[in-house]
Formats: sequence, C-alpha cells, structure tokens
Amino acid sequence: MTGLIRLLKWILKAAVFFALFAFALNNQQDATVHLAFGRQWRAPMTLIVLAAFALGMVVGVLGMLPSWWARRGQMTPTPPAAPAPPAPAPAGQAPVTPPDGI
Repeated sequence: MTGLIRLLKWILKAAVFFALFAFALNNQQDATVHLAFGRQWRAPMTLIVLAAFALGMVVGVLGMLPSWWARRGQMTPTPPAAPAPPAPAPAGQAPVTPPDGI
C-alpha cells in the first residue's frame, strides 16, 4: 500500500512539474513591470512570476520571524531549580522520623 502511495506522489509531482514547465515555455515573451518614478523592468514573463513568488516568500518569512523567535524563547529549557531544604521542626517537638525499614 505504501508503495502505491509513493508512486502516486511521484506522479503528482511530475504532473505539477510538467504543468509549470509548459507554463514557462508558453510565457517566454517579454513583459514590462512599471516601477516607481517612471522606471521600468523588462524581462521574460516567467522570470517576473518567479521573482514575485520569491519576493512573496521572503516577505512571508520575515513576517513570521518575530513569532518564531518568541516561541523559541518559550521553548528553551530552564535549568532545574535546586530542591528546597526541609523546614525545621517547630520548637518543643521532636523531628518526625520514619519507622525503620522504610
């Protein structure tokens, strides 16, 4: 059963790869990205889409960093505290000792 699932995963990965490859081949014409102050960037459409995807990933990771750091700070193990010394017996009473053999 796991062999069949592994085969289906590889077939799905290959289908996604070939679909993206076909998209890249069909979009080789130049496109223009109009930036601020009249600047323009001319590049193949595939490169523009790839750059937008990479920029989105970078922005997403940078947006998640503060929460990752906060959780990492919560997960750091603290050293165990030293055991508290036993409380002294009240004045006038003999300390309680367990019976022999315990």
